[in-house]
Amino acid sequence: MNAHPVPAITDSDLLHEAFRSFDDAAATLQQSYQTLTSRLEQLDVELADRNEALRQNLCANEQLREHLTAIVESLSTGLLVMDEAGIITRCNQAGTQLLGLAHEQIVGHSLAVCLKEARLDGDVYPLTTQQGAAVSLSQRALQTSDGRHAGSLALIQDVTAVRELEDRLQRRNRLAAMGEMVGRIAHEIRNPLGSIELFASMLHRDLNDAPGLRRYAEHISSSVHMMNRLLTNLLVYTKPDCSHGARHETEALMLDALTLAAHAVAGARVDIRLDVDPLAPHIWCDAGQMKQVLLNLILNGIHAMPDGGTLTLSARLTAEPAPGVPGMCLSVSDTGVGIPAAQRSRIFDPFFTTRDEGTGLGLAIVHAIVEGHRGRIDVDSVEGRGTTFSIALPNHQEPSRVPIRESPAMASGDEYSAAEMLDERLLVEEETSA
Repeated sequence: MNAHPVPAITDSDLLHEAFRSFDDAAATLQQSYQTLTSRLEQLDVELADRNEALRQNLCANEQLREHLTAIVESLSTGLLVMDEAGIITRCNQAGTQLLGLAHEQIVGHSLAVCLKEARLDGDVYPLTTQQGAAVSLSQRALQTSDGRHAGSLALIQDVTAVRELEDRLQRRNRLAAMGEMVGRIAHEIRNPLGSIELFASMLHRDLNDAPGLRRYAEHISSSVHMMNRLLTNLLVYTKPDCSHGARHETEALMLDALTLAAHAVAGARVDIRLDVDPLAPHIWCDAGQMKQVLLNLILNGIHAMPDGGTLTLSARLTAEPAPGVPGMCLSVSDTGVGIPAAQRSRIFDPFFTTRDEGTGLGLAIVHAIVEGHRGRIDVDSVEGRGTTFSIALPNHQEPSRVPIRESPAMASGDEYSAAEMLDERLLVEEETSA
């Protein structure tokens, strides 16, 4: 059996096989390149999407940060953030204002150092800032979401308005208790006073032949009349009669009060200024009572300016003191000696006075009459610069809103007669306190 001969592999066959293998490898490489290119394009799209999401997230975070910063800076409460070492790392604008320190004096320092420098390191409530505001201070720990300690937070809150409301409530309760006691005493004294006046008039009649003794009886009657005027003022304080409310011209009311005070103005080097807002031409009040209020305040202002100065009476509309009720504000300002801070809480107390010749009923009556009109009176004073008494009244449009109180001390009718106005002027001059 003869073997078939094996064909010989030539160089051409080898070269052909090599080209075929190269073509296959090139095709595979081309396919891999296309796959890689497609993947790279997909990655580029995903990266662009991620970058856009990250940009939006950063933008949202920046807006949130700006929003939170605006909220923190808009707070009226001072906000101090401290790290774990107790060093202040952040302080809002209210904090710098209430502390009275620059931002650089706060951030980077401890809370104790800042409070000491701001003179708020006392233990009396409320603390008083260098600007005169009453503040409260509280401190609490900061924790992360997982409960770890992350420093602390100090809050400085302005409680001036709250303190004023507390003082006003305490003053009202105190004056109400005093008024009840004073009213009872006044009625008890008036009973024997009538008997004294009766017997003094009988002595005066029976002593025609003894002029010296008759003068004693006249002195007794005069003293009884003075005491009766004092008791009348006490009864006005306890029960001011504000029942005759009506619309009156604001400027005319003020001018009438200045006319009553002409005797005091004439002997003083005082410049009188009247400022009535054209939008407030009328006021709803009991004219006689309000004249007495203004007269008392005018005399107080004149007495506070022994060396002369400026007395300003003004009237303007204010924000509504009650829902649906337009407000009127009357103010009497002087440029006198001012009221010491220690005395301001007592100036409306009956029988409190800084003048030797005063009995301390003037401002107490003013307060009672203003309360009778459902208003309020505030005082703003700086020693050496002057005092402003501001009366906020609801500018009623109907008389029923003014409370009706019975009083034997005041005459009826909207206006005083000439004799009543003169007697009231003398009475107020005698009783007004400084």
